[in-house]
Amino acid sequence: MYPIAVIDFETTGITPGTHCRATEIGVVILEGGRIVDRYQSLMNAGLPIPAFIQNLTGISTAMLRDAPPPEQVMGEAADFIGDLPLLAHNASFDQKFWDFELSRIGRTRRQPFACSLLLARRLLPEAPNHKLGTLNSWACLPDTGKAHRALADAEMAANLTLHLAGRLREKHGIGDVSHQLFCSLQKVPAAKIPEALRRHRAG
Repeated sequence: MYPIAVIDFETTGITPGTHCRATEIGVVILEGGRIVDRYQSLMNAGLPIPAFIQNLTGISTAMLRDAPPPEQVMGEAADFIGDLPLLAHNASFDQKFWDFELSRIGRTRRQPFACSLLLARRLLPEAPNHKLGTLNSWACLPDTGKAHRALADAEMAANLTLHLAGRLREKHGIGDVSHQLFCSLQKVPAAKIPEALRRHRAG
């Protein structure tokens, strides 16, 4: 499988803005069917952590006091990823925060996001649901640590991505699994996935 950067954010809320910012980012680099590198950092945007978010993630306002500012973290994360294509589970959420936080340091995303949630809905319709934790347990994938922490969730999404690539190879005969294929498949209705993959194999 071609290299992909899998990312996950923890945040103070749902929609990025003055009163809602990223608090942690985790990045996992996939290459050759395995995780080859990682980046993780908390970040302090100067906002208090709501009680609900603290209970969900375990990240408290006190934990962020000595964390670097988002500008530093996002610069490091963007340099770490470079031009690698991006993937996240429920990518519409992480894309919003990636774009917002990058814009604050004068940088713009150049590469598209693939979404392992959309892909799992199409390639794993038999799963009980398509939440990241459920899929990892259902597929017997490795335990990566505490859910709702950025690096653990990024690693879960990376392991799920490898599982999806394996499903494409074993069930559908796709030897050349790429980010471009992921992006095209996530737009195809589930019922039409076999037809789309036949066209892909035919070239």
